[in-house]
Amino acid sequence: MSAPVAVGAPAPRSLAASLLLLWIAGLCLRLTVLCVPPVIPLIRESFPLSQANVAALTSLPVLLFCIAAIPGSLMISRWGAGRVLVAGILVAGLASASRAWSPDLAMLLGATFVMGIGIAVMQPAFPAIVREWVPGNVALGTAVYSNALLVGEALAASLTIPVVVPLAGGWRGSLVAWSGLVIVLGVVLVFAVRGAGTGRAAGVANPRWWPDWRDRTTWRLGLIAGFASTLYFGTNAFLPDLLRWHGRPELLGPALSALNWLQLPASFIMLAFAKRLAGRRAPFIATALLSFASIPALFLLGGVGVVVFSGVIGFVTAWLLVLTLALPPLTVKPEDVPRVSAAMFAIGYFCAVALPIVGGLLWDVTGLPWTAFALIAVYALLAAWLAVGLKR
Repeated sequence: MSAPVAVGAPAPRSLAASLLLLWIAGLCLRLTVLCVPPVIPLIRESFPLSQANVAALTSLPVLLFCIAAIPGSLMISRWGAGRVLVAGILVAGLASASRAWSPDLAMLLGATFVMGIGIAVMQPAFPAIVREWVPGNVALGTAVYSNALLVGEALAASLTIPVVVPLAGGWRGSLVAWSGLVIVLGVVLVFAVRGAGTGRAAGVANPRWWPDWRDRTTWRLGLIAGFASTLYFGTNAFLPDLLRWHGRPELLGPALSALNWLQLPASFIMLAFAKRLAGRRAPFIATALLSFASIPALFLLGGVGVVVFSGVIGFVTAWLLVLTLALPPLTVKPEDVPRVSAAMFAIGYFCAVALPIVGGLLWDVTGLPWTAFALIAVYALLAAWLAVGLKR
């Protein structure tokens, strides 16, 4: 009996064209999120923002990445990964642009909420798209869209204030500019996935979309992904007060730059070696242990040491990002990729939100900054142990 054939499969395209489309789609994942932090001071001039409001604007999308991942799996099972990907990009772009016309803070937060949902449903579509578009190059495809994600982060964070705000006439115009770019890329992708149908296999009347929460592989992948996100978001959150504790607050800019910009060379290296490294245990174990060693160095080597090892952590998180995003299409059956990916994102981003909060509470209660990072260090050892059991 012949294998099931995808209903309405897209017309064959070259590997280069598929990789280019994956890069374009990956660029849309973080542009509308990272263009906000640089303009927070300008938004304060329009709305009275408390620290809680600022936290909501920056962390609300991350929380939605966790909450809306499972509905994203349902949507993929109904309409196909390609359609969900494009719909998510367009929703995110339009909702992000609508923030520019917010008359008050409530509208601004509401539009941010919708934008986060759009991005959240896109994320579990990517592993399925990679499996479908470049089945013989899953690791390379994952490295390509991960590279675009990181390039998007760097562009939005670096160019918003010096370039986009002056050209666009303020923070509202800058949001429209970045969101407009995402919308245009989404329209390009509409034509790329048109004719792809639902992406479901023939003879499969009701594809599974709800994650199997009893499956050990689901939790293993989710917790490994959670370590990469927790390490990145936790370090970003605690760096300002850590440098203040060291008496070197002036090093915050260099430390954050090292943390974020050193992700790019790591992602380019992964483009070259993705096929050799993806799905294997050793790179996960090595990066987790390097992270574990870097955390005490943040305290023991003083202010300049914080800058250096922030860069090391940034480099490591980029490697972990590519390695973890490649896991679902490499470790589970093709029909299970969307639901396992959704569970991985749900678990991973829950850890990324919850553990830094717990670490911050430990710091508040004890007055000892190392207690916040100690939780992340323990997680590094857990991630290394979980990686030992990976099966390709």
